[in-house]
Amino acid sequence: MRSYFERWFQALWFEGHHRWAYFFLLPLSGLYGFFSSRCSRTSVDTLPVPVVVVGNLTVGGTGKTPCTLALTAALRELGWHPGIISRGYGGYQRVPAAVLPASDPAQLGDEPVLMAGRNLAPVWVGRRRVQVAQALLRAHPEVDVLLSDDGLQHRALPRQVECVVVDGARGWGNGALLPAGPLRESLSRLATVDAVVVNCASETPPMSLFSGMAGSVMSLESSSWISLQDPNQTLPRDHFYGQSCLVLAGIGHPERFFGQLERWGIVVERRPFPDHHPYRREDLPAHLDKPVLMTEKDAIKWRRLGLTQGWYLPVDAHLEPALIQRVDTLLRTKDSHG
Repeated sequence: MRSYFERWFQALWFEGHHRWAYFFLLPLSGLYGFFSSRCSRTSVDTLPVPVVVVGNLTVGGTGKTPCTLALTAALRELGWHPGIISRGYGGYQRVPAAVLPASDPAQLGDEPVLMAGRNLAPVWVGRRRVQVAQALLRAHPEVDVLLSDDGLQHRALPRQVECVVVDGARGWGNGALLPAGPLRESLSRLATVDAVVVNCASETPPMSLFSGMAGSVMSLESSSWISLQDPNQTLPRDHFYGQSCLVLAGIGHPERFFGQLERWGIVVERRPFPDHHPYRREDLPAHLDKPVLMTEKDAIKWRRLGLTQGWYLPVDAHLEPALIQRVDTLLRTKDSHG
């Protein structure tokens, strides 16, 4: 049922379908905008280190987690000692907790476990990000900058830098606030952020996505498939060329993944699932007669279910040097966002 409603709203927001529903829902969008503007007046706490928030204005996946990891790696190379905080969406953990590569994604969230597995920085989760940040800093006093994976709308969290990531293919959708559109905040919010990062395969994304702000292009790169059960076993990216494969994706925009594999010559049997889906072994046929391919985020959960025929595709974000330099400069010179 959840998957049906997600597809229905995606069609409304990004494909121009269900126009009658758009006009019916517009008054609710007005109410959403009114109450969200009141929430924006929440008082801001203070932290002893600067914070970079990597967020988005739209519902669904845009590439925030790969962007967060890429910025973390870049800041390490510049001499910073980063830590990562997250709400842990999809998990049930409420109080601050450390995330390890072997942690349970059902408890701490699939994306935090994925980030912890990269071993770039300590990762902590919890419902209240300021408390999470404080707990991380107590456990890791060497950390001198925090990156928040999502949290643009978490007003209590202080931040020196705000990066908004947008899907270059879907953009801002129909431009309306929830629920008539996919926007968590009005596009006027872009006037207050520090960078708009377009997740786009093309080097020339539509300029309308930047809305006059300092913009940057981010590309996702991958080279090898990794075995679900043995991470030391890899296959070249083109190994499954011409083969029929069962491809599952429980991410914000499954069609991006499916389309990418089809461009690589793979015959894709689609199995889309809702974002952060709590997989069960029954979600796939008991007897599999073809390879099963998935994203790294899906693999975090399927690895614990004993699937032996699965392969996942890690992706790394490539950021423009100008964006990295801008973030570094702002961290060293800018006061916190009010």
